[in-house]
Amino acid sequence: MLTPAPGEDKSVALAMVNTKQRGPDGVVDRLATGPEAAEWLRSHGLVAEPGVRIGEPEVVRLAELRAAIRDLFTAQADCRTPAPDSVAAVNAAAAAQPAAPQVDWADVGRPSRRWRSARPGGLEAGMADLAWDAIDVVCGEKGAMLRRCEAHGCVRIFLREHARRRWCSTTCGDRVRAARHHRAQQAAAEGVHRFAD
Repeated sequence: MLTPAPGEDKSVALAMVNTKQRGPDGVVDRLATGPEAAEWLRSHGLVAEPGVRIGEPEVVRLAELRAAIRDLFTAQADCRTPAPDSVAAVNAAAAAQPAAPQVDWADVGRPSRRWRSARPGGLEAGMADLAWDAIDVVCGEKGAMLRRCEAHGCVRIFLREHARRRWCSTTCGDRVRAARHHRAQQAAAEGVHRFAD
């Protein structure tokens, strides 16, 4: 499994989008089952109720929300307009629960405002928090930093905080460099064979 993409620590919606990725053995979905989804939601502070049960219908709803958020994020990264259904899905999830502003204040630095459900704990509240965060990302400063990983076959999205960053991880960057080296070696070998003929 890859390390978290840059920015996942700043956006739970980005972390959720990247729960579905391509690996050496094909597509990996860390929210594919109810127990996996419940654990991921709990570990990211999105559901407080220890007994929250997530069945197949809830897994499908989470996957649909993830796809809608992915469309918003990739639209922002690609400078295009997302599908109207994606916008509607994110807005509906955000509106499903009343929300209240909360202050986050790190030991050093400035305070920041986050929106949290007024009734935290259940799946609806967690999905509302994900949608609020996605809206905050695309409408705020982070939206301009959204990028797709440029490695062939990688579907992850990250926040580009450094102008030269092109990949979501060193693994993807190493893969691209290794492929480029392999192509250069093949081209050199083919050039030698042509001159030998």
